[in-house]
Formats: sequence, C-alpha cells, structure tokens
Amino acid sequence: MTPTIPWNTAALIACAAMTASCAGSPPISTVAPTRLTLPEVAKRPCALTTLPAEPTAGDLDTAYVLRGAQIVACDGARRLAVETLLAERAMQDVQAGTKQPAD
Repeated sequence: MTPTIPWNTAALIACAAMTASCAGSPPISTVAPTRLTLPEVAKRPCALTTLPAEPTAGDLDTAYVLRGAQIVACDGARRLAVETLLAERAMQDVQAGTKQPAD
C-alpha cells in the first residue's frame, strides 16, 4: 500500500479554492474613465452689471434689464455644466457596469 501525504490533498483543495475565487471576480479594468469636456461658457464666472456712483432712473432701468439677461445667461451656463457632469457620470456608470444604458 502506498502512503498518502495529507498535505497533498490540502494543497489541492487550497489551489482549487483560490482558482475558483479568482474566476468569479470581475477583471480589473485599466481603461481610464470617460471624461467629457466642459464647455468654455460653463467655466466662465458670471458677470453682473453694477450701478454708477450716482445712478439716474435710466441707469436703474438699464441695469435691471442687463442683470436679467446676465442671470439668464449664467443660469444657462450652470445648467449646461450640470448636464455635462450628469452625462459623464452616467457614461462612467455604464462603463463600470453598475447601470444599464438608457434606451
């Protein structure tokens, strides 16, 4: 009768367990996450019109209209930046496999 070494069986079981645990894990991706370019308009700070030292009624009316237009433009740039960020995150989630792409 041939002697059996108990370590051979233990080593075989350990090797099989390590191979099985590696096979079940997802592959490590070396691809950099997707990055979108933020539009230049979204990077610029918002400018607001100021009144002169001694404003007249015309200055007030002009500043009121200009500020309204500047606020609308600034809000559009902010909205564009937010949409770009959300699109980038959605693309990264799809790439990472955490979310399914929207149909």
